[in-house]
Amino acid sequence: MSDKTDTQSNIDAATGTEFVGHEWDGIQELNTPLPRWWLWTFYASIAISVVYVILYPAWPMVERATAGTLGWSSRGQLAAEMQTAEASRQAVFDRIAATDIDALADDPELLGQAISGGAAAFRNHCVQCHGAGAAGNPQYGYPNLNDDDWLWGGQISEIENTITHGIRWDGSNVTRTSFMPAFDLMLDSDQVDALSSHVLSLSGAGDANPTGAQLFAENCTVCHQVDGSGDRTVGAPALNDAIWLYGNDAASIRRQIQNPRHGMMPGWSDKLDPVTIRMLAAYVHSRGGGESTETGEPVSDESGDVEDVAAAVEDAGDDQL
Repeated sequence: MSDKTDTQSNIDAATGTEFVGHEWDGIQELNTPLPRWWLWTFYASIAISVVYVILYPAWPMVERATAGTLGWSSRGQLAAEMQTAEASRQAVFDRIAATDIDALADDPELLGQAISGGAAAFRNHCVQCHGAGAAGNPQYGYPNLNDDDWLWGGQISEIENTITHGIRWDGSNVTRTSFMPAFDLMLDSDQVDALSSHVLSLSGAGDANPTGAQLFAENCTVCHQVDGSGDRTVGAPALNDAIWLYGNDAASIRRQIQNPRHGMMPGWSDKLDPVTIRMLAAYVHSRGGGESTETGEPVSDESGDVEDVAAAVEDAGDDQL
């Protein structure tokens, strides 16, 4: 910009640059040329853009963009990368599919890979009910998957069966099914109180009640056993420990006796492939309460590889599938 003017030639006397003819309050604009390097960069950008439009998708059409002579697309590249990744994992999936689920623990490396894959599947499909840490939610009867209390068995093959066929799930005719009868019309209020007191006493949380013990013997031992240890063949929970699905206070137990709640878990055989279900079973089994095939006792996992894989997942959870 300059306010010095050569009125005869319309040239700025100080710089020798002509004016463009615009004036603001006596100040005129000089027609200063652009730097050469900037012009050549601009022209090169135009040339590159023309080449790009020819080679790659560029102009949007009604249904899709122009294809480009190279035939490349971001969707095609993603599909190719996913296919490559899937192929690299397929060998592991094939090994898991070919290995008897009870024999997975014999191959710590393969077990670790199964647990890692199961952790990813758990985050996608199971955390909505069981929580990110698999600790469940007693308010709604979603079981904790971290303890060693199991309604239907804690061996890895039993967990696989439960995940496959669900609990009280209409989609499978071999789903896990059991129903506790409602005693609200069979027992009066005092009897329900006595029975609740006895149930609490089985886990040491209440005082013994002779009347409740008699009622328990007459109505409950066929499923829950005399000592309250439960029966996994019919999904009857143990009542002599400190783990409860719907609450451990007298009011919760009384409610369950009078009008029992029965949870439902969908089977996943129609949504997940058998290998993913097997990996889910391995992950749930690794949460801390899984039982060995030979002894039925909780598994003590001494595999460093499996520990490392499982530690990459969120903490937590209890069972009662």
